[in-house]
Amino acid sequence: MGKIKVTGCDIEGLYVIEPTVFKDERGYFVETYNYNDFAEAGLDMKFVQDNQSMSVKGVLRGLHFQKQYPQGKLVRAIRGGVFDVAVDLRANSKTYGKWFGVELTAENKKMFYIPEGFAHGFVVLTDEAEFAYKCTDFYHPGDEGGVLWSDPEIGIDWPIPEGVEPILSEKDKKWLGLKDTFHFE
Repeated sequence: MGKIKVTGCDIEGLYVIEPTVFKDERGYFVETYNYNDFAEAGLDMKFVQDNQSMSVKGVLRGLHFQKQYPQGKLVRAIRGGVFDVAVDLRANSKTYGKWFGVELTAENKKMFYIPEGFAHGFVVLTDEAEFAYKCTDFYHPGDEGGVLWSDPEIGIDWPIPEGVEPILSEKDKKWLGLKDTFHFE
């Protein structure tokens, strides 16, 4: 048996992954990715790029995807915490336009796998958060797409206090809603 617990979500293809954490008086050790453990759990993806970002409380990044070179992503918070969201953009999916969110923190060590065909984003819940993600394809700057984070058709229940405006990039303020954006065939 592998060293990870994989839990499927309400939307096919999304998985929350909990690694085994080995703790003692010195601290802890955790294996965050092992191809054999993932393959044994039915997750046989290959990663080609690792990314890391740091954001301050209230920053909302997303909802992003690549059109012609879609990326599967294995994401986790390595410091602080985020609320991470995936939106199904697969036109032929019974869950098209639906979203799933999970809290990822340095403490809970949960990871979230988002396959190709989804938009992805997160909002920072702590004073600062460092976020790491493995990708199944390379980043292609001219291939970016996005969906407006606040699209009422999707209806994401972001954990943002009432009266607080999230901190967004100029690009993220301009994405269109679900009905006017790209979808995967």
